[in-house]
This record gives sequence, C-alpha cells and structure tokens, in this order.
Amino acid sequence: MAELRYESGNIISSKVHRVGVLAIGSHLENHGAALPIDTDSKIGAYIGLQASLITGAKFLGVLYAATEYSYIDHGVHLKPEELVEKQLIPTLLSAKKCLDLDSVVLVNAHGGNLPIKDYIEHIRNKTGLKIVFNNKIVEIEGPHAGTGEISIGALLGFLDVTKLEEHVMFDKFPEVGMVGLKEAREADEEIDRGAREVEELGVFVDMNLGESLLETAIVDVINDVKEIV
Repeated sequence: MAELRYESGNIISSKVHRVGVLAIGSHLENHGAALPIDTDSKIGAYIGLQASLITGAKFLGVLYAATEYSYIDHGVHLKPEELVEKQLIPTLLSAKKCLDLDSVVLVNAHGGNLPIKDYIEHIRNKTGLKIVFNNKIVEIEGPHAGTGEISIGALLGFLDVTKLEEHVMFDKFPEVGMVGLKEAREADEEIDRGAREVEELGVFVDMNLGESLLETAIVDVINDVKEIV
C-alpha cells in the first residue's frame, strides 16, 4: 500500500485530513420566484467547500435530505428522527470508514435543520465521531428568501434577477420572508419579525452584503476546523 503524504499541499496541519466538512441544507423547498428550490443546499455546499479548500479538511459534499418544523409548510422534508437515523448517520459512517475521519463539521444552511442539534450526542455515540454543528449562515442571513439569500444568490450566480418584482408577490409566493405562512408567524416571534421586515422593506440585491455574509460564514467554519485540529 502506498504511503500517503498527509503533509503535502496547502493545509493547516497534516491532522486536518481526519476532519470532514459536510453541508446540510434543503434541496426541495420553495424560495419564491427568483431563487431555486435547492438554494439552501447550494449555499451550504459553497461555504463548506471554500472552508475545505482553505484548511485542507475533507469536503464530504451535501446531505440530500433535510428536516423542518411542523408549522412551516414550504417544501418536502423528513421528520428529524428519520433524517438523523436514515440519512445523516449512514452518511457519516460511510465517510468515516472510507476516509478515516474522527471529526465532522456540519455546515447548516437551512433553519429547519436546527432540531438536529438535539441529536448531536446520539450521533456521536452511533458514529464515534466528534460532531460540530455550524449554524452561522442561518444566524446572519435574515428572512427566508429575503435580501440576504437574494444577495448571496446574485453573487453565486443562481438568482434570476428578472423575477425580483414577481418574487415579492406574497399571495403567489407566501414563503418569501414567510410573509404568507400564517401558522409559522403565529408560532415563532422571530419568523414574524422577519416577515414584517420583508413586508416593509421588500427584498433587493446587495452584493456587498452577499459577500460579507459568505465571508463571515466561511471564516466561522474555518475556525471550527482549526479548533478541532
């Protein structure tokens, strides 16, 4: 068997090869007229890949499935336990076996995946991996399909700018800012606050904002990798 040169390349440490970076988003979720249904997965994958390129950690791709709160109806999602047991744990076990990992940073770009945090200890026990849940982009990007995600979409090239005017027709696209998702707004004060913000200000492209959001999120994942190493 060949002796692998773990110290080669532009990496922060030879030990970084035992760290994986897995993006978790949502592939099947409405994001208005101007953004695709896999917006969250694209954003999470971009952040995870960039952090991997900079640190040398192993990029594991993006998890195919996602979960969501029961009171938010804007896509196709699994229940949290089903996502963890049938999707996340098997994916992590496969990565561990194939790549000899001991740690994985989960780069979350979908707010509905937050219930995964309740299963972190269970995931660790089942996989033998140290798990870090990074939620930075969700914390800073603002309302669903709002200016933050619009700006990131413009920067990364998956925004259809010709549909921005249609995007804020809330009767047609109630998921934008979750303005028209009455049950979600009643259940969560933060969602309602974001919805009111979108109602008042609308959405628009701000390239500087998009760049700042991505840079902040990437640096945060890089820091997680460094702490592990």
